Amino acid sequence: MKTFAVVLAAAVALTAGSTANTNGNTYGEPRAPVLIEIFSDFQCPACKTLHDDTFQLIMRDYVVPGKVYVIYRYFPLPMHPFGRPCAEFACAASRIGRYQKVADILFAQQTSISMSGKVEDVVNRVLTPTEAKRVKLLRLDPGVQREIQTDLDEGRLVPVTGTPTLWITHGGKSQAVSFPINYALLKSYLDALLAKK
Repeated sequence: MKTFAVVLAAAVALTAGSTANTNGNTYGEPRAPVLIEIFSDFQCPACKTLHDDTFQLIMRDYVVPGKVYVIYRYFPLPMHPFGRPCAEFACAASRIGRYQKVADILFAQQTSISMSGKVEDVVNRVLTPTEAKRVKLLRLDPGVQREIQTDLDEGRLVPVTGTPTLWITHGGKSQAVSFPINYALLKSYLDALLAKK
């Protein structure tokens, strides 16, 4: 988790003054040649692995240098009863610039949340009382609900059959990559895309 914070801090420093957004659920330069949309569920163990490990490498090797733009998409699975509330809290937190803090704690406390269902208690650990109040109100806001539903609808069109799924777009062509994937293979694939004109 600390490594992710260091990588994120480097990304913020390198993209300062640009149009890159690292406060919400998007990372990097929107005009980067490759777009990766990560369809993810906060209650999914494989999504936690992607968040904790592979995503840091994608940030270091592709997002920070401006080669890839990443969007985390909310895709709570029906089999995970706390996936949707987690997505609501994360999406609401993105509205006040606290997405990363909330996403990190949701993945870090995934087992605890799965056992207790106390999503709000976990989220409140990383927010000030004022932020917690705002996020709680925003959680059920129609805009937050619409964003999650839009991500779910888009994921069904891919189609996302499991999480996490990476929807990689380059030059107007898209390819779904299901996790787990060996990072060396993913790197090879991304490098081949970036080598194309």
